[in-house]
Amino acid sequence: MLGEYSKDMKQRGVTIWFTGLSGSGKSTITQALAQRLRDRDCKIEVLDGDIVRTNLTKGLGFSKEDRDTNIRRIGFVSHLLTRNGVIVLVSAISPYRAVRDEVREKIGDFFEVYASAPLNVCESRDVKGLYKKARAGEIKQFTGIDDPYEPPLNPEVVCETHVESLDESVDKVINKLEEMGYLSSMAVTA
Repeated sequence: MLGEYSKDMKQRGVTIWFTGLSGSGKSTITQALAQRLRDRDCKIEVLDGDIVRTNLTKGLGFSKEDRDTNIRRIGFVSHLLTRNGVIVLVSAISPYRAVRDEVREKIGDFFEVYASAPLNVCESRDVKGLYKKARAGEIKQFTGIDDPYEPPLNPEVVCETHVESLDESVDKVINKLEEMGYLSSMAVTA
């Protein structure tokens, strides 16, 4: 049931869905947040878009239909975990707003984080050289170059990764999760 804590895990399940362009900082924030949640003894699962494409959605291309199928599959797994009291961290470009909204509706306990950075910043962070290949025409349908990215209209948190430190971004997410009741506040004692 939505919004209930699992009796076994004593935590409320939620899917924390990171969306943004390639190189926007989704995976970096996800990994730092995962460690912070583990430090709180939370039961978590990380579903990274690149890893999911290799294992769960192998064979899908990058057409709109295949991208939507990929996001629906990630959403299905996230829904199963969330309803069983797991905090699920999803890091996937998920460029199309409609399918993200569809997954939000299905999961219910859905927390969207928009990793926002200008395209030129994302390109400068591109360790795999994907933007360069896309600009050279070697990769087609690359999000942000020749395929659209639709930013969320009302994400729970926006992390402006080109101006915030990693800790500032993670703190924003944790503070909002506490405010919404997904995490208990951890009072600092001196």
